Amino acid sequence: MADGHEKINEKASSHESERENAHDNVDGAKFMEVMNAEYALALSTGPQLKATSWRSIQLFLIMLVAYMGSLSSGFDGSVMSAVNGMLQYLDYFGIDGADAGGGVGTTTAIIFGMYSIGSIVAVAFAGPTADILGRRGGMSIGGFIIIIGAAVVTTAKNVNQLLAGRFVLGFGVAIGTTAAPSYVVEMSPPQWRGRLTGMYNTFYYSGSILCTGITVASGRNPSTLSWRLPLAIQIVPAAILAFGSWFMPESPRWLIAAGRNDEAMQILAKYHGDGDENAPLVKLEWKEYKEAVKLDASDKRWYDWSELFNTRNARYRTFMLLLMAFFGQWSGNGLGYFLTILFRNTGVVAQNQLLTLNFANTIVSATGAVIGTLLTDKIGRRGIWLWGTFACSGTLAIVTGLTAKWGSNGANLAGANAAIAFIFLFGFVFSLTYTPLQAVYPTEVLKYNTRAKGMAFKTLAVSCAGFVNIYAGPIALGTIGWKYYLVYVGWDLFECFMVYFFVVETKGRTLEELDEIFRDPNPVKASKRKLKVAIVKKGNGKDVEVVDEAGNVAA
Repeated sequence: MADGHEKINEKASSHESERENAHDNVDGAKFMEVMNAEYALALSTGPQLKATSWRSIQLFLIMLVAYMGSLSSGFDGSVMSAVNGMLQYLDYFGIDGADAGGGVGTTTAIIFGMYSIGSIVAVAFAGPTADILGRRGGMSIGGFIIIIGAAVVTTAKNVNQLLAGRFVLGFGVAIGTTAAPSYVVEMSPPQWRGRLTGMYNTFYYSGSILCTGITVASGRNPSTLSWRLPLAIQIVPAAILAFGSWFMPESPRWLIAAGRNDEAMQILAKYHGDGDENAPLVKLEWKEYKEAVKLDASDKRWYDWSELFNTRNARYRTFMLLLMAFFGQWSGNGLGYFLTILFRNTGVVAQNQLLTLNFANTIVSATGAVIGTLLTDKIGRRGIWLWGTFACSGTLAIVTGLTAKWGSNGANLAGANAAIAFIFLFGFVFSLTYTPLQAVYPTEVLKYNTRAKGMAFKTLAVSCAGFVNIYAGPIALGTIGWKYYLVYVGWDLFECFMVYFFVVETKGRTLEELDEIFRDPNPVKASKRKLKVAIVKKGNGKDVEVVDEAGNVAA
């Protein structure tokens, strides 16, 4: 027992000495507010990743392949909105409303909704595919299925073939968009995680811009090429995803779960430590990976989804996931599928003008998405989510008022143009808020062991929410017109309430550290807690540590 007491005393004495050394060095030190002291120390003392280094450029090119999943999805979202305004398309398939040029009705709703049905069916396969075959395998399979769906839609001769192609497209996108964001967040260095993962969804607009640009040009062609060409272009990014995935490194977390530790360390060191396995950040991440990634049987039981709900921690994480899934679909962006109809409500009827406005709106929204992505790691997730949603409600309220007073009869050109301007502004605000967060936040709040299945579950929720939008939307717009916007105005205010009281901040922490936040009795309060610390030299000056304002070594 005496030996034990001596060791304890020696340890206590050592800590006392550390505190004295810290006191000696803390005077004049620069203090800063951080979420995670150990993480701040690792970033401050290790090699600093530079965006212009060859390793970083390699990482960005790798991410670019994964972003093709989002770009391909952007093609679909924009092309269906654009071609729905083409009379050649409406006439070819005999869609109801074609004579009036509206494209509003049950057939339109089913064509849009079939995509969501395909996504819903794919949920049972998406998570297990990414867990069993790896993140690369999930992306590749999703890409191949998208190619098949795009080919069917492009060559469709009747509505039944069009519906079949839309179903297959939704199925493939669900698998690809389960694996790709998981891959991006797991490959991203933690200090760049928000921007790199946010950029994933931002590439949705890369697809939209390219696609709407093509439809503006092809829309002048009187043949079916006007709408078949934009539909076919979706094959290109899907092919890059399908084949390019196998030339990328696998996620280090997945490799650890598969027992391939040496490969995992090599990849982690190469892209997070500039090739140095002893870099402080690499050592910190490796320790957390080993503690958090469990080699358990749940990943092998494809039908077992219980880890999303079996603890309070898991339920809160899933709750956060569902908030983003539903709010990301019900904040007003559902109207984006029917921009042609919205513009007609303001008095615009010429096909070329409709396509041009659609293209301009895509550019404005893409600008908002890029700005939001750049702000994600600076402002944090909660702030952008809360104030962005509030702004969405405000801009939609103005659109409603302007459309009601001046837009619908086209009698007042200035009023109609003002309504269009605020439709553009809404797209900018929504994209700034939700485009980055829809990729970043769900992947962050999920643990590794539930990330793939959780993202598949998110796809289910998004598809269900989206189905309500795209099935009810054309019918509601055709029946009550601009009054439908008021539904979103009120709902956005409710969302603000939920975000303020329940949403956890994930900025400034490693993915594994968030487990401590979600175990706290008050996760929201715990997530906003900060430490005021300084990084000072320790002892002989060869080492450093983090201390608080009292000179105590920070935990």
